[in-house]
Amino acid sequence: MTRHRTTNNTSDLSSEGDVNLSPRRKRWEAEHLGPETRAILAEDAKHFLHQSLSTPCFNALRSASGIWLEDIEGRRIMDFHGNSVHQVGHGHPHVVAAAKRALDTLPFSPRRFTNEYAVRLAAKIVSQAPGDLDKILFAPGGTEAIGIALKLARIATGRHKTVSMWDAFHGASLDAISVGGEALFRRGVGPLLPGTEHVPPCDPRACRFGCGGSCDARCAEYVEYVLGKEEDVAAVVVETVRSTDVQVPPPAYYETLRRACDRHGALLILDEIPICLGRTGTMFAFERYGIVPDMVVIGKGLGGGVFPMAALIARGHLDVAADRALGHYTHEKSSVGCAAALATIEVIESEGLLDRAVALGGRALERLRAMQLRLPAIVDVRGVGLLLAIELAHPELADQVLYRCLARGLSFKVGQGNVIVLAPPLVIEEVDLDSALAIVDEEIAQASAC
Repeated sequence: MTRHRTTNNTSDLSSEGDVNLSPRRKRWEAEHLGPETRAILAEDAKHFLHQSLSTPCFNALRSASGIWLEDIEGRRIMDFHGNSVHQVGHGHPHVVAAAKRALDTLPFSPRRFTNEYAVRLAAKIVSQAPGDLDKILFAPGGTEAIGIALKLARIATGRHKTVSMWDAFHGASLDAISVGGEALFRRGVGPLLPGTEHVPPCDPRACRFGCGGSCDARCAEYVEYVLGKEEDVAAVVVETVRSTDVQVPPPAYYETLRRACDRHGALLILDEIPICLGRTGTMFAFERYGIVPDMVVIGKGLGGGVFPMAALIARGHLDVAADRALGHYTHEKSSVGCAAALATIEVIESEGLLDRAVALGGRALERLRAMQLRLPAIVDVRGVGLLLAIELAHPELADQVLYRCLARGLSFKVGQGNVIVLAPPLVIEEVDLDSALAIVDEEIAQASAC
């Protein structure tokens, strides 16, 4: 399957998700939206700058709770997308209550002051991080935290180059798309950051090194080759698990990357913005690999789905920029955001969501494997924890399945053009997970028979 696309075909633009151009989307809207929704969408399209992946929107919501969204016409939708913020579900009462208490007492904390919520959250996160990842900075979002990591890598190493992966997504700002590798974000915006070198990602089904579908870490060995040739790379930046199509590298991949960075004086920066906090069955996804990065970036679900929060966690010896402004964001130590994040971690611990992700995810993956045996349209299934992927034969089929499932009350992301990505809240009940998988099963079968 071709990964590096250069045409303007709609499917060629959909590596990150729905780009608002599908003709099926127009048909879906015509069949399912009433006058009240159409009026809101018209106002939305009138006032907001249009951009791929969001505006114009295709529906309007009035509430969200647990695994469910409800649109303004009263239809309930299982949210297996959630923009990756809903590990503990939408509007978890413990998270909402914590944010309300902070709003009542300390709605804003100016940057020159600290507050108990921020200090407690910092201590909690670094206490759970493996190894010597014991320094932290908060940011309003993952993209900003990636920017902090890039600046710190330059300061700590005295170098400016990076090596990152084609097809990767690290955020939509200019620095983040420079290290990112998706054409949708890079195309036509002019010069990007200098020194941002790219290499093929770990992608066994489309391996550029002939691994034959089972990764043998040759792509990681190529990273070491590049580091040796460049000689002055500050950092290797990689998504621990690529969430747009759920690529789960084998242990040898990260063992090789860690050794390569150590040999060549480059820092290893892992991006776990969409998958941190238990999505993969561990608090940090890299725990499954037995290595410790120099920095890890987390976000999205950190704010419990009620407040935008992200963090850069770094090894203590990288605390070398006391005379610089690495982040300097207005809401850097948001009392409300930190209170919500603390409550989110408490929910993950008290409700056993790490073990739940492993158990439910393993059960779901077995069901997907059985589906693959029955449905020729499925060319691969992958998963780790409650992050699951169904790779279909072609993008046209994935587009059909997306809108058929939306019509039945199930929302999910399509990544890399032809991969259905299922990322339900970790609090989901087995019966709801089974119901969602049955919908996907039936609609793939129906769509592929057409």
